Amino acid sequence: MIDPPPPSSSPAPKPAPLPRPKLVAILRGLQLARAQAIGQLLFEAGFRCIEVPLNRPQALDCIAALCSMAPGDALIGGGTILTPRQVEDVFSAGGRLMVAPNCDAEVIARAAALGMFCAPGVATPTEAFQALRAGAHALKLFPAEQIGVRGLKAICSVLPAQTELWPVGGIGPDDLQAWHAAGATGFGIGSQLFQPHLDLPALAVRAEDFILAARKLPSGLGETGAEQSSNSASGSAVRP
Repeated sequence: MIDPPPPSSSPAPKPAPLPRPKLVAILRGLQLARAQAIGQLLFEAGFRCIEVPLNRPQALDCIAALCSMAPGDALIGGGTILTPRQVEDVFSAGGRLMVAPNCDAEVIARAAALGMFCAPGVATPTEAFQALRAGAHALKLFPAEQIGVRGLKAICSVLPAQTELWPVGGIGPDDLQAWHAAGATGFGIGSQLFQPHLDLPALAVRAEDFILAARKLPSGLGETGAEQSSNSASGSAVRP
């Protein structure tokens, strides 16, 4: 385990470059015994971002297991991170991705200080600007079902250019085009991709559907992920 550095007044280190495709696989309820097999399947499909929410048992152990065998260009971390202590726990497990359902400046700042990629949850322009000021690198638009495509378009119109906006909640492969057209630059994919009871063949079909849908988007959200998956070496820990 890696001890996180203490808080510092020096500039925060830059996080790892964002992997592609910008599809975050949200593995809520992941079981430790299946973690590496599921991770390997997703990496081979082309996923490079994996989030394990902390509000389920053995989440930190699953993060450590995924980090121990992930390709070097992958970004692994925790979701539902609510406190600076949880940020440090994920960091110590090897995770370099911080995802939260809410906008907490203290949590964002701690993750940014550790060089983690920060994607807090926002639902309004006020929260979006607060998150960016605190050091967020991407904004998780949550719950996406409630905000809707029109809501994303409105929020996007007032944010700085190139802001990373990731809708999360109820998004399937057929929905990517509409969200992307409204300003989404990536997507958090939960139960539409992974459920704890799902067997590997069924997961493989869902993963392929998302990767193919992402590759069809005009910006090419998936233009490198699928190609890199065949060339990336496993066994390297995730590091910024």
